[in-house]
Amino acid sequence: MYERRPPVPPFTEDTARQKVQSAEDAWNTRDPQRVASAYTPDSVWRNRDVFVTGRAQIVQFLTAKWERELDYALRKSLWSFHQNRIAVRFQYEWHDAAGQWWRSYGNELWQFDADGLMERREASINDVAIDETDRRIFGPRTPSEHRTEIPLR
Repeated sequence: MYERRPPVPPFTEDTARQKVQSAEDAWNTRDPQRVASAYTPDSVWRNRDVFVTGRAQIVQFLTAKWERELDYALRKSLWSFHQNRIAVRFQYEWHDAAGQWWRSYGNELWQFDADGLMERREASINDVAIDETDRRIFGPRTPSEHRTEIPLR
């Protein structure tokens, strides 16, 4: 089956930003099938200390993630790009079953195939406990917020 997910490499600054926003939008749906469809069937991931291969494992991983990370809301920001690779920094907020809120900070390295599907994803993530009153991410961005940088803290 032929799949194409524009924009495709080689990326320009504009198309790299489009790719980052598309990923943010998809992840904010918390729909594992939708998210997994942006990856090659044999995509490989490192997410923290977990290694995942293929869409079926991506769906399993994301299903478990969003069962644990409740009310997940994400922001991604383009860091760099070259040819078929994009580097991203991100923050997301969520709470656990006990009601503790967390802000997770991280960086991702992405590699795409010629059709714009992600074939490799490496994510390094750190979690910081926050008070609910310190939250600043309350759901998907509105279009007017696109390209707004996320703060360091």
